[in-house]
Amino acid sequence: MDSSVQTELEEQSTSKLSRQALSFFLHSLLALGSWLALMLLGYAINPAGVPQLVILLLSAAVPLVVGFLVARIYPSEMATLVWLLGLIWFLIVCLWILDMPTGPNQCFQCEATEKLTRTFFSWPRPSGLIDNDGPFICTWPAVALVGYSIGAKLGFRRAE
Repeated sequence: MDSSVQTELEEQSTSKLSRQALSFFLHSLLALGSWLALMLLGYAINPAGVPQLVILLLSAAVPLVVGFLVARIYPSEMATLVWLLGLIWFLIVCLWILDMPTGPNQCFQCEATEKLTRTFFSWPRPSGLIDNDGPFICTWPAVALVGYSIGAKLGFRRAE
């Protein structure tokens, strides 16, 4: 094989990889941006007594709609893969939470499963770890990325 042809193929491969990485990054930002817009809207409205389950469902539904619309306008396979970032983020924070010590007002004598469910879902009550911000720091953004991916897949499928 001619070295100039091989060099050209490598440049095309590098260019394609760069475009894919940029697309993945932009879709991730769009998913998190739509979730952040939802959070800012909720902060502005400041509704009293909204259950966390409703916020969890909205955290999936709003990015799902945005992902669907974006995939209909600009179909990109990378948009369907941002759920991986959500999963990786969730697993990293899980390791961080499991490594935290417990004490009074901080999930005292909790097992690993209870520590995670109380931190990320506040069920049956918040754990006290990371100032009870587990859903905001980890659960809702991860769900937003998954919702965006599902919406993008639904929109991408219909565009084909």
